[in-house]
Amino acid sequence: MDRTPQPFRLLPGAGRSPVLLHVPHSSRVIPEAVRGGIELDDRALRIELDHITDAHTAELAAAAADGATVTPWRFVNGLSRLVIDPERFPDEREEMLAVGMGAVYTRTTHRERLRHPDVAAQPLIDRYFHPYAAAMTAAVADRLAVVGRAVIIDVHSYPTEPLPYELHGAGPRPPICLGTDDFHTPPELLAVAEKAFAGFGGTGIDSPFAGTYVPLRYYGKDPRVSALMIEIRRDLYMSEPGGPSGAGLTALAIALARLTDALPLSGLPG
Repeated sequence: MDRTPQPFRLLPGAGRSPVLLHVPHSSRVIPEAVRGGIELDDRALRIELDHITDAHTAELAAAAADGATVTPWRFVNGLSRLVIDPERFPDEREEMLAVGMGAVYTRTTHRERLRHPDVAAQPLIDRYFHPYAAAMTAAVADRLAVVGRAVIIDVHSYPTEPLPYELHGAGPRPPICLGTDDFHTPPELLAVAEKAFAGFGGTGIDSPFAGTYVPLRYYGKDPRVSALMIEIRRDLYMSEPGGPSGAGLTALAIALARLTDALPLSGLPG
């Protein structure tokens, strides 16, 4: 494992772009100190990372940024979500606590034990979760100050077949799932995304994964912050689980670039 991994990166885009491509789950990197608290042996950990990692989504976001006419900003998690999951609530509001997957996971995708019960979550939250949240909050604040609005596009992927940890895995699994929030996802943003991703066999809303990420400072409070989650079914662009990407990645990057280019011109609040 990398001894000095970079926990996250903010990659600048065009000064006039309101768009932040957020890539929280693409990394497999686990610092050595955190690895010691995970009970899985190396083989089992590799298998778990194959299932839990949104593989190649950082490359997808990078290709989209390169192909966009107005370059979006990118905020990329450099660590695995097995370190902390920056998109969870860090308290009892988080529904995934029911399956041991709050901000600090204690169970695997197959509901097996990941960490010993004696491993304290709070030091991991203090060391990794709060700095990440502060940096993402600052990135949004910068876009608000410069452009007057921010549009967070959350870039994820999900497996073709449901995994045991999924709380809502019995619903539809469309090629593209668009996760929304009643406050932060205006109809205009959803419509632009549906148009951009229309060529992949269908889009669905909030199934099998719902919601989207907004820093807590703005969550449910500031309508100038819009947000949408893009969940891409993995068979569109890679071999599952955890295999190489394929030709579909390029087409998806073009669609994501098309979406980001449409947003500075759209009728979103701000």
